[in-house]
Amino acid sequence: MSRFARSNRVIYWEEPIFEEHTTAPKLETRHCATTGVTIVTPHVPRDMPTVTQQQVLRSLLDILLADCKGPLVRWYYTPLMLPFSRHVIAAATIYDCMDELANFRFASPELIPLERQLLALADVVFTGGFSLYEAKKDRHPAVHLMPSSVDQAHFKSARHPDELPDDLAGIPAPRLGFFGVIDERMDVTLLAHLADAHPDWSLVMVGPVVKIDANELPRRSNIHYLGAKPYGTLPAYLAGWQVALMPFALNESTRFISPTKTPEYLAGGTPIVSTPITDVVQQYGNLTGVFIANDPAHFVTACEQALTLNAENPSWLEEADAFLATQSWDLTQARMAELLVKELGENGWSRPMTLWSDRYDYVVVGAGFAGAVLAERLASQHGAHVLVIDRREHVAGNAYDRRDEAGILIHQYGPHIFHTNSDDIVTYLSQFTAWRAYEHRVLASVRDTLVPFPINRTTLNRLYDLALDSDAEAAAWFSAQARCDGPIENAEDMVIAAVGRELYELFYQGYTRKQWGVDPSRLDKAVTARIPTRTDCDDRYFTDKHQLMPANGYTALFNAMLDHPHIDLALGVEWADVKELVSASHVIFTGPIDEYFDHRFGRLPYRSLRFDHQTLHCGTFQPVGVVNYPDPAVPYTRITEYKHLTGQRSHRTSITYEFPSDSGEPYYPMPTAAAQACYRRYRELAEHTPDVTFVGRLATYRYYNMDQVIGQALATFKRMGIRQGIRIPEDIRRSIAI
Repeated sequence: MSRFARSNRVIYWEEPIFEEHTTAPKLETRHCATTGVTIVTPHVPRDMPTVTQQQVLRSLLDILLADCKGPLVRWYYTPLMLPFSRHVIAAATIYDCMDELANFRFASPELIPLERQLLALADVVFTGGFSLYEAKKDRHPAVHLMPSSVDQAHFKSARHPDELPDDLAGIPAPRLGFFGVIDERMDVTLLAHLADAHPDWSLVMVGPVVKIDANELPRRSNIHYLGAKPYGTLPAYLAGWQVALMPFALNESTRFISPTKTPEYLAGGTPIVSTPITDVVQQYGNLTGVFIANDPAHFVTACEQALTLNAENPSWLEEADAFLATQSWDLTQARMAELLVKELGENGWSRPMTLWSDRYDYVVVGAGFAGAVLAERLASQHGAHVLVIDRREHVAGNAYDRRDEAGILIHQYGPHIFHTNSDDIVTYLSQFTAWRAYEHRVLASVRDTLVPFPINRTTLNRLYDLALDSDAEAAAWFSAQARCDGPIENAEDMVIAAVGRELYELFYQGYTRKQWGVDPSRLDKAVTARIPTRTDCDDRYFTDKHQLMPANGYTALFNAMLDHPHIDLALGVEWADVKELVSASHVIFTGPIDEYFDHRFGRLPYRSLRFDHQTLHCGTFQPVGVVNYPDPAVPYTRITEYKHLTGQRSHRTSITYEFPSDSGEPYYPMPTAAAQACYRRYRELAEHTPDVTFVGRLATYRYYNMDQVIGQALATFKRMGIRQGIRIPEDIRRSIAI
């Protein structure tokens, strides 16, 4: 960018800083006199919802660009910057792909779909290494390899140092060093082995510790962690090392890396010992000064050989310098500029591009199950061009899951357990995920005791100190408690008629009041009709034929489902903001139906949820995935522990407290007569809106399990195909016969 800044105004927008104790967003702007680049850092309150943060970033960007004259070029290093900047009209869009960021620990699940969008928007794609080039070359018509270069003058100063930094000078030689981020890419076992094999060597680690627990790093008297250092001081540290280390682990996060430190170490005149990173082997493996070691024992041997290289074969530096002569940033920038002119034209860089410029067959509003299933079916079976938008910054709707700081896959919006009796639905979803068998069990905290829920024979025996040993005895006990003094008109009547008032008050009354904000006597009887009681000892929450969890989580399932060349994704986008910009033959709306019609008859009532996610330093917190708390004195309704759901092993565990709320995201349609009467008025409007199909929980104002939403979406797809006279293949026809 400093090279481009010689003839262009370059604004470098850094990743936002999320601050705990600030109320007003701001832009920190500084001009670098050395490089000519203007550096902009947004500061945003951490406690803002993600959607609001994106809106704030968009506003800050608009303010920044208000005084910019002439054509703009959007140059992206990460797809995560796309949501708040996609609206900027640009003469060209460049994707400079330096790393496969989605493979890094705690990577945002939005990276994969956002990269797909960015590739669709980009005019030119640069990749920072051979492996990345191979991975991306077939995903865009203009992908160009731009391996990491080096500022030779800067790092060559390491060959003739003035003096060593104070924190390095006192460390005894020989010194073997590393500079860079210390994260999940570091093979800490290898580092420990190296230190133990040669206690007389000093291992010097320069750089911040990120995304891993610093306490997990190997601690030896001859390993020295010096922390992060300014770029300008790196040659001074390199000057004090006899060998430069690249002890990278071989895992998903290093599969595509092309370390910039490789040419920097060589420019500094320091031999390198590296694990067999593909790009290092391919680009540098034939150089005398680069040693490749496949295992800890060979790594130690390679370091021993590297320590004698300068004395035994000093000509290795001439070979390295000849190679580096083709690796300067000046040459790289010149190649980039030449390619941009070739691809985009002499006079200023091709056409403005926006996501909304193409005509779509369908626009799907909502990237949850209903929207994703319909988008996938329409694209894969009808060849339709589909745009999927969602106001959230991720796919999967309320089923969205992510890895937290402990690496545990948590459900951001409360536990989602997949269960169904439909073979066809499992077959359909199995195209996009492998499965993990999981039978969900729930306990209820009642009278300071954890008992199975739904209520079964074990519950009764434990709670009342009984010895019921058959279904018949349990059924007789329930019958003796049951009370039905008239017609069953509401949720309270439904439970009391089945199990009696005492069990109703212990298990249902308080929980239902918390969940819905009203007494069960004011709710439709269907609310409690869904919860069974059992006379046997089956303690599974569900009894469906298929009880499964996606092996890699729901977000991964959705990403696979929407990974189709005919599907475009626009996340963090409000339908109201773009509906006048989108050209499409038909709209599939899965959001709140009253919102689509601008709340013409008033707002439909919903109950929402608030979640308190916590990571604990213990192996397990509770014996099952979910424990319910029906006591009205307890403010939350349940606690979820995700390791039970995912089967992960960790010395830490992650839990979520769930608090029902009147405000927030709409989760549960209110099961009251007044709410249903209001919905019927909106449904009548929908029936007279032929260019829009309403599908899903919010659009049809009904609570569905996940398999029911999928079934509804597949049935809707079938009806759409028949209405449009499209022949549906027999295997697909079978899959939607729900």
